[in-house]
Amino acid sequence: MHFFYLDEAGCTGADINPGQQPIFVLGGISVRDEGWVQTTREFEGVITQYFDPDPVPAGFELHTNELLSPNGEGFFQGHERERRNQLALDLLGLIAQRMHHIHYVALSKTALHEAAEGTEHNTFDCRVPYLLAFDYMTTVINEHVKSRLGRSARGIIIIDEKEQFEDDVASITRFRRFEVVQAQRVKHVVEFSYSIDSRKHPMIQMSDLVVFCLKKFLEVDQGHGDAWPEAARLFFARCYDRIHPRLIRTNLIAQAGLHARRVNPVVRAAAVLPRRAWRAHYGL
Repeated sequence: MHFFYLDEAGCTGADINPGQQPIFVLGGISVRDEGWVQTTREFEGVITQYFDPDPVPAGFELHTNELLSPNGEGFFQGHERERRNQLALDLLGLIAQRMHHIHYVALSKTALHEAAEGTEHNTFDCRVPYLLAFDYMTTVINEHVKSRLGRSARGIIIIDEKEQFEDDVASITRFRRFEVVQAQRVKHVVEFSYSIDSRKHPMIQMSDLVVFCLKKFLEVDQGHGDAWPEAARLFFARCYDRIHPRLIRTNLIAQAGLHARRVNPVVRAAAVLPRRAWRAHYGL
């Protein structure tokens, strides 16, 4: 069994006015059922080493927006930026060391506003980035399990609960599993579940780190971060350099079926991918 965690960054609900959040990202890490316990231990070891010689603060949770805010917030308030950056890089390195994979889709809100009418699918509004991304990630994960993990492999999608989308997610899930023609049903994802421990679960916390860094890098790469310090732009490029080798896909996939014939063009129009030769562009 493989657990596929989903978290989001840049979520503004149904509002696709780009504002300060021009890019939406949904994604996370995937973990084999026998691997998450060891990963949790090593995650806790990295956190313990970060705070050493002091103990880890009581009730500690990793919130990436606090870790990587300009001056550090929450448990990281007042910590030096370089030290906090290194913790992020160490945790991304842990994902690679543990051989976990990463899955994501990023959507430009401006491009989505121009491409989607909202009537492309009978089950959900394609103008809502979270819903379009969730439907797309269901396709990606099901195809990955089917094609790359072996005939007997199955997946579980674990979502960081978003109450405002709960009914829509249930509708998409029901449609994809039962209401399309049999050949196009999601069969290799056997369960969709909300995280029991929500943000306290280390896999959700690491997924939060991944999607936050992806969003920031893609904002830089799309020109939204031109006013940021050069050091910040290069840091998020370094983060992406650690994420990229663990991606299960670096290109888009189309969903099969007549029901998706108007959805696929919206995904293609709104999806954000890194520029070609991005490593050379950032001197990596």
